[in-house]
Amino acid sequence: MTRWDDLSEDSVARAAQYAADMAERQLAGEESHGEADAVMRLRPAPATVLDAGCGTGRVAIRLRAKGYEVVGVDADRAMLDVAVSLDPDGEWVHADLAGLALERTFDVVIAAGNVIPLLAAGTEADAVNCLAAHVNPGGVLIAGFGLDPEHLPLEDAPVTIDEYDEWCAAAGLTAVVRCATWEGEPWTFDAGYAVSVHRRDEGVSR
Repeated sequence: MTRWDDLSEDSVARAAQYAADMAERQLAGEESHGEADAVMRLRPAPATVLDAGCGTGRVAIRLRAKGYEVVGVDADRAMLDVAVSLDPDGEWVHADLAGLALERTFDVVIAAGNVIPLLAAGTEADAVNCLAAHVNPGGVLIAGFGLDPEHLPLEDAPVTIDEYDEWCAAAGLTAVVRCATWEGEPWTFDAGYAVSVHRRDEGVSR
């Protein structure tokens, strides 16, 4: 069971609440496409994208509308059902990231929305390794997640940035840049949130 599952016993209600919260933020004029915009800055369309831990499809649907070929993957069936209802023509896969094997690679793999710290305890390194295996040579893995309780729906932060970097390095990825927000604000070691970009070097495949 993932840490995300631990937040609520009712997965359908949790998915509906998440979708409602995102809709409310949009109506209030809050920026809700920072993750998709970050992808567009790094890899202009057309490009292929794996939205890992896609949830209700907010990022994937935005990128598809901008000309990207996107596959959304999530372990939460109820969240995926919302994504399907919002974009029936999208490609949605129900799978655990720690064992993901789509037998294809992508220009960009993105894990937004605190995906990494919300994985099942003890599976984080395996999940990062699986995500890295889906990155094209020259492609990137982008992950954004909280590093303290203020930026997480948890009472503590289960993943440190050093651990994440170690998992990426072990999976054959090289650090490119780290920011404090999806909009690109400079990152410092006391930041409570990190957006990290790691690259698979050209000519290096898994």
